[in-house]
Amino acid sequence: MANKNDDTDEDEFALFRREMRDATRIRQNRLIHNQPKPVAKAIRQKIIDDEYQGEPFSDMFSPETVGNEEYLEYRGPGIQHKLFGKLRNGKVHIEAELDLHGMTIAKAEPTLSEFLEFCQQQQIRCVRIIHGKGWGSRDNKPVLKSKLNHWLRQSQIVLAFCSATVDDGGTGALYVLLKRLFQE
Repeated sequence: MANKNDDTDEDEFALFRREMRDATRIRQNRLIHNQPKPVAKAIRQKIIDDEYQGEPFSDMFSPETVGNEEYLEYRGPGIQHKLFGKLRNGKVHIEAELDLHGMTIAKAEPTLSEFLEFCQQQQIRCVRIIHGKGWGSRDNKPVLKSKLNHWLRQSQIVLAFCSATVDDGGTGALYVLLKRLFQE
């Protein structure tokens, strides 16, 4: 007595072979995996002073509102044209990043102050701060971008800043050049 299962398997296998006879084998010697993007982080991790002092920002007058797509730039006294040109073109090595995108003003201000203080303690020279373009805020106005423009100009730590290149966030992010802290 013949087993019906074996006959069915052979028929299906024969049918598969008939259908695939014109197919050509694809030779591939490597697999392509979609790897997750690396998480941006400060290169230096150790905090020198555990006690956070923070730099307060003044809100005595309200800063002028900047446009969603408006290019921002500030150059403090003594910053060389060549260095500022490198910063503007995204040619200065970014050592740390802060993402304020979506934060409220009340949360963003102390976060920014603490981040700048940390970077100065760690001798970090250039950072990228992502603030977004403000399309998701009330009235589609870039509130955080305007405040950041005002706050960074007040900071004693900030030497210069400008909007990032398109690859790094465009007018939704800033490159910030920081003053080095000289320790004895």
